[in-house]
Amino acid sequence: MDQHQLVLIVAVIAVVAVVGVIGFFLGRKRRTQQLRQRFGPEYDRVLKKEGQVARAEGVLDIRAKRRDKFALHPLTEATRADFAERWRLAQSHFVDDPKASVSEADQVVNQLMQTRGYPMADFDQRAADISVDHPVVVENYRAGHDIALRDSRGQASTEDLRKAMVHYRTLFEELLGDVFPQRKEARA
Repeated sequence: MDQHQLVLIVAVIAVVAVVGVIGFFLGRKRRTQQLRQRFGPEYDRVLKKEGQVARAEGVLDIRAKRRDKFALHPLTEATRADFAERWRLAQSHFVDDPKASVSEADQVVNQLMQTRGYPMADFDQRAADISVDHPVVVENYRAGHDIALRDSRGQASTEDLRKAMVHYRTLFEELLGDVFPQRKEARA
């Protein structure tokens, strides 16, 4: 093998390596863009929590794979009407008993999630599961739940409870809507 052939082989290997590295980084960038588009503000929340892009994206991938295993389904019109009435009643009780109204709203949202086909694990897992299909409003679910927890410790004002109802209503309306089970993309 002469020197020209050796130089040619080294050059080809270098080009293949450079193309491979570029392909790797472009693939990671595309994956990041897809996850940001799919999860919207939830992407940033998970990234902040995990501290590293690779770990955060791994968490979001696991969520999406777990969600793909669920048998989610639309509501019948009768079931939709029943949930709408239950929600109306929960809201109507707010003036007389805000604490009970928030508790009732939490129950209605959880029962609606279960009726749709979401597993009812602990709260953090439910929020993670719902974030795949509803990444924009999942923060409302977390905020409403947080206020309900503070209320159980006697640390929530009536204004806090009002905000909890608003948070729960946002997720409730999206879960009740006709767009389900087609996932809405988050807007970054």
